[in-house]
Amino acid sequence: MRIGVLGTGNMADALATHWVRAGHQVTVGGRDVRRAERLAARLGGGARAGELRTAAEAGDVVLAALPYGVGADVVGELGTELAGRTLLDCSNPVGPGFRLLTDGGPSAARRLADAAPDTHVVKAFNLCHEDVWRMHPPVFDGRPLAVPVSGDDEQSLVRVSQLVRDLGCTPVSAGGLDRAGLLEATAALFIGLWVGEGADAQAVAPPLAYAAGPADGEAGSVR
Repeated sequence: MRIGVLGTGNMADALATHWVRAGHQVTVGGRDVRRAERLAARLGGGARAGELRTAAEAGDVVLAALPYGVGADVVGELGTELAGRTLLDCSNPVGPGFRLLTDGGPSAARRLADAAPDTHVVKAFNLCHEDVWRMHPPVFDGRPLAVPVSGDDEQSLVRVSQLVRDLGCTPVSAGGLDRAGLLEATAALFIGLWVGEGADAQAVAPPLAYAAGPADGEAGSVR
């Protein structure tokens, strides 16, 4: 698969490392081409580097590894170079006090879609710190990490699901792009629990067998 990477930060590095290892053709693009060249050199595997436009034109899938508030502007500037491509959004619009910066408005993913209406935006990889994505693979208690994937275009969902598997993770359908805001809100909640409270966010959810309530005969009393 041909993958363009918009951005040269930690998420770009962590995710693209796996994709190069899996044999994909990766092109890194940045406003600072020298930073893009340094990242491509670290990635190895024939990874190339250039300007943001170079990466946009090179990928069947284009990862927008850009901060919230910057992504929509960059994508809007690229315009037709992204037309028909899968645009993968991993951003988290989380601000001071673990507040969701979208503040009831469109999700970060929807803003990318509005800025580049001819692309197919998919939301994924936003629920974990970049160091988790550097693991090879991210497996906890013998169970591969599940990665929610949200989008509307079937071919784009297939592509991104494969990129999830390339990390050793399990893709999980999270519905259409209209549910991307729920993934972003979940990230804000989890980050607040992890960082702000030192709480184990995994302990919030019961096992799947109990998700719809306890099995017959196992209901407890509430006092």
